[in-house]
Amino acid sequence: MSAMIGRRLLLAGAGILAAPRLLRAQAPLRVGDQRGNARAVMEASGQLAGFGERIAWSEFPAAAPLVEALNAGAIDTGLVGDAPFTFGAAAGVPIKAIAATRENRGGLAIIVPKESPVQSLADLKGKRVATGRGSIGHQVVLAALEAAGLPLDAVRFVFLLPADAKAAYTSGAVEAWATWEPYVSQEELLSGARIVADGQGITPGLGFQAARTDAIAARRPELAEFVRRLAAARQWANANAPGYAQTWSGLMNVPAPVAQRWFERAGTRVVPIDDGVAADEQRNIDLYTRARLVRTRIEARDLLDASFNEAVAAGLRGA
Repeated sequence: MSAMIGRRLLLAGAGILAAPRLLRAQAPLRVGDQRGNARAVMEASGQLAGFGERIAWSEFPAAAPLVEALNAGAIDTGLVGDAPFTFGAAAGVPIKAIAATRENRGGLAIIVPKESPVQSLADLKGKRVATGRGSIGHQVVLAALEAAGLPLDAVRFVFLLPADAKAAYTSGAVEAWATWEPYVSQEELLSGARIVADGQGITPGLGFQAARTDAIAARRPELAEFVRRLAAARQWANANAPGYAQTWSGLMNVPAPVAQRWFERAGTRVVPIDDGVAADEQRNIDLYTRARLVRTRIEARDLLDASFNEAVAAGLRGA
């Protein structure tokens, strides 16, 4: 009898020890997003069906606070541009890229009001340019200055989050705004803004699905499923840009022509981590090193995890 009781207690104890693991496995994947980005395209494409209830979304106004949330362990994964990803990794945030995005960089630009006397990048020497510190807007200014043979401190940066940057730009507190979509298309179509320089040919057009290293170890199946569905959703959006623009504009309260210009100009697609991605990310790192914004030697390959490539390929196949 005592042996039987002891066995029951042993089994009960094993069940109690296993319960936290079961609860962790059932916990939702914590995904960070910027408004109108991954969640919007996955919902519109139907890719959240049967999976959305396994995700806990958190929305951020820009990439920098999303990276901060990754560092704090508040989320498991999130999609960010190559610039904030690089700065986060350089600062010691425990993240790796498990998938990449590529897009045309016509919508990453330095814009000025239509009545501005500024006609070229050289005209911005000594002028104030609003953008986010460590953002892709910051990146395009540095890349444009370098491509034009101008010193990297030729402009005066005013670092602001997008809403504050737009207010400063609209009020004339700054002469230019280095920003991204949908802000560029919105300012062009609704206010007549002019592009002084864009990222085409001078920035690699990368973004990264960043994930905490502990989440990669503990949540691999959910992360693989997420990137598979995100790849399929982006492919659907590119094939259905006008329809998606209508849906997206209703969700975001942004005019459909703005959304359609953005989607057709960007052509955002999810791609696997390959040699081309590694080479372009190293270009980013080297640019920030020359600008003395990154002061430690970083190898791009140390920041990239190619083990989710098959999940991306499956999404692109429609599997």
